[in-house]
Amino acid sequence: MAEYETIRFRQDGPKAYLTFNRPDVLNALNNHLISEALDAVSRLSADTRVLVVRGAGGKAFAAGADLREMQKRTQWSEIDFGARRLLARKLETAPFPTVAAIDGFALGGGLELALACHLRIASANAVVGLPETRIGILPANGGTARLTRLVGRGRAMRMILLGERIDASEAERFGILDWVVDGDAFDGAIEALADRLSKLAPVSVRAVIDTVSRSADMTVDHAIDYEHRWFQICLASAGKKEGVAAFLEKREPQFGPQPESDRF
Repeated sequence: MAEYETIRFRQDGPKAYLTFNRPDVLNALNNHLISEALDAVSRLSADTRVLVVRGAGGKAFAAGADLREMQKRTQWSEIDFGARRLLARKLETAPFPTVAAIDGFALGGGLELALACHLRIASANAVVGLPETRIGILPANGGTARLTRLVGRGRAMRMILLGERIDASEAERFGILDWVVDGDAFDGAIEALADRLSKLAPVSVRAVIDTVSRSADMTVDHAIDYEHRWFQICLASAGKKEGVAAFLEKREPQFGPQPESDRF
């Protein structure tokens, strides 16, 4: 296993865990951390069924970009946002669930990476926001696009323009967070969720991720046609055969690994 300076990475069978590990600066995202995170993602086992992303230290998922490094960035240094955009897209397009586990602050670029994940679970002390306007920029790693799709134009406009920070209960009510749990139960809830997701049929999971992700950009008729094509693929999968058999035999299904043709 590779040794990292700014992250921790652990593979536990079908479950993988990526932890931002700069707690002294609230896991601020610098170029080195992003590079190491991309390397860790490239090392995921072919049998990975869920990836959990979180921050070390109990105070932050990630409190945004490293502002000392930000001072040196220009309009030319990262003209296409490079590695940051690539990491977000890998989290968003993974063929298995990606889960942002938020304990404490998820601000700026930290929230943008959490928004790229398929699911977000948070402790009750979580605080989220996109405060980039306070330093004269905007959230540009999917923040405006993904937040608007989750909460609507008006709410996104207000949050981003005013750089609002909102607590966990309000973020859950707006649909930014999917679950909020008490701090003492947080680690257990993450493990229970990862365990449950890791046992799902991989082709079925891929179908759901793909159809839900694409449907917002399609007409209703097109979206229904698209999901029906995935339905046909699922009908031919080993997961469908095992799932139906297990239901009829009144036992828990034992789904196989990710198909070779659909690896991360």
